[in-house]
Amino acid sequence: MADKRHKNKEAFRRAILEAAREVFSTDGYGNFSMRKLARRISYSPTTIYLYFKDKDDLLFCLCEEFYSELYQTLQRIEEEGAGLPETLRKVLLTYVSFGLANPEHYRVAFFTNPTIYGSPLEFLENDTMSRRAYLKYRDLVARCCDAGVLSGCDAESLAQVLWASVHGLISAALHTRDFPLVDPRVLAEVMVSGLLRGFRTQQTV
Repeated sequence: MADKRHKNKEAFRRAILEAAREVFSTDGYGNFSMRKLARRISYSPTTIYLYFKDKDDLLFCLCEEFYSELYQTLQRIEEEGAGLPETLRKVLLTYVSFGLANPEHYRVAFFTNPTIYGSPLEFLENDTMSRRAYLKYRDLVARCCDAGVLSGCDAESLAQVLWASVHGLISAALHTRDFPLVDPRVLAEVMVSGLLRGFRTQQTV
């Protein structure tokens, strides 16, 4: 009986999060309210407060789920054991595919509340899945630099340059409606290949 109650609680918590993601994605952070969410799932706001203290708590949980899945994806790619250049290439292309395949998740994680993780210092100090995912990705870029695969600037800057490029492509694909955008996956292949070629050193491993 206790196990059944636990499963029911988890299922209800999941339903709240899924509905919250839809509301955040369509209405934005400013127009989100617990009452609006409650109407979406036909429960009282009081019931939702038993699981989440406020909308920032909801948003943080949604973001952490997104970054947890992203972290696991990075882990799987690294475990494939390809060489450093190919691993980084796969990571960047998979990131684009991940964002395009999960548009609501991506919008909520990046375009809802820009300070959900606090200040930049707090982001680096607190142990979150967002921080873990970024550090894992940054470590991959750093290893590419240390091995002589990439050069041109420090690993931190290079990691953010590469991320900003794929992030920009995903953002354009998700929000552009009045421009004949080429297939984003084709654009990603061309862009990532060009970026990595531009930062490649003469001697690679």
